[in-house]
Amino acid sequence: MNCHHDIRNLGINQNHWYAVARSIEVKSEPVSVTLWHQAIVLYRGQSGKVHALEDICPHRFVKLSSGRAIAEQLECAYHGWRFESSGKCSYVPYLVKNQKLPSCKIRTFPVQELYGFIWIFPGDKSCSNSVFPLEIYEWEHLNYIATISVIKCRAHYSYLVENLMDMHHGHLHQNWQAWTAAELINLSESDRQVDAYYQAQNYYKIDKIWSIFQLFFPSLRQLHPEPLNVSYIYPNLVSNLGKDFKINCLLLPINEVETQAYLIHFTSLHAFWRLHKLPEWFRRFVKQSLFGSAQKLLDGLVKQDVEMIEAEQQAYLKNPQRRGYELNRVLVTVQKLIRTQALK
Repeated sequence: MNCHHDIRNLGINQNHWYAVARSIEVKSEPVSVTLWHQAIVLYRGQSGKVHALEDICPHRFVKLSSGRAIAEQLECAYHGWRFESSGKCSYVPYLVKNQKLPSCKIRTFPVQELYGFIWIFPGDKSCSNSVFPLEIYEWEHLNYIATISVIKCRAHYSYLVENLMDMHHGHLHQNWQAWTAAELINLSESDRQVDAYYQAQNYYKIDKIWSIFQLFFPSLRQLHPEPLNVSYIYPNLVSNLGKDFKINCLLLPINEVETQAYLIHFTSLHAFWRLHKLPEWFRRFVKQSLFGSAQKLLDGLVKQDVEMIEAEQQAYLKNPQRRGYELNRVLVTVQKLIRTQALK
């Protein structure tokens, strides 16, 4: 087995929590998602709780996500069979008096709704309480403004992880990039995490009320040195540029050549101490009003990255034996972690 190349076909460690949808995406209609070849239907019951079942009706094997939610149950669109959130069949409309309900049961998945996302645990249910979703305390914190960009790329998830851990590809982004001249200072690893510590030049400084305009007018930017730290906390990523910017990337690996992810960019308001003295309702209003303020910047970065990641995937598919020349030891360490977790 060629350890360098087989990473592009590796699966995932199922015994982790994966963000599969935003909370606002799961309303009254069932939603279908795919997590590493597994089709899952999400639906919100009358109680407001989100449930997750395998997206297949055991009767004729059609997708349950084509049906509808009734109270806490899910009804198949084809014949009207209904299933409880436990996966047990509860009703068949044409059942005659002497017939019993079928004993079929659909697979269910542990679900958590946290930080504005729906998290699924696809592995051994007995392990679901011993690991936790990635903490995103900034989601509710009044000092952080969020922007979310959805990444959809036709490539193995390892390419996206490597792209986000590699701080040397700023050349690609030119006017979109927030930093330049990244230099690797330190690197640490464990069986669950890789931390890369870079020193970089930051284009943005959030210290005046008009600082937000740096997102729209490049002439207002001024380079200054700041630490740039990025961590692969399997299966997600977290990066910090100084004290002003933080990014969380929540990965949803779909299959060997398809990956989705939620990129959450946070801009800090810590520098505006006067704002902190204002009423909480007003600060919450400011946080909500500025949601998505970095959308153009984030989407621009994502588009350029996705083009390169998909090009890498296509080159691999054409010639899986060709080996590249990697000089960034961060990526070698990241590949090691992916392999360790996937083969557990």
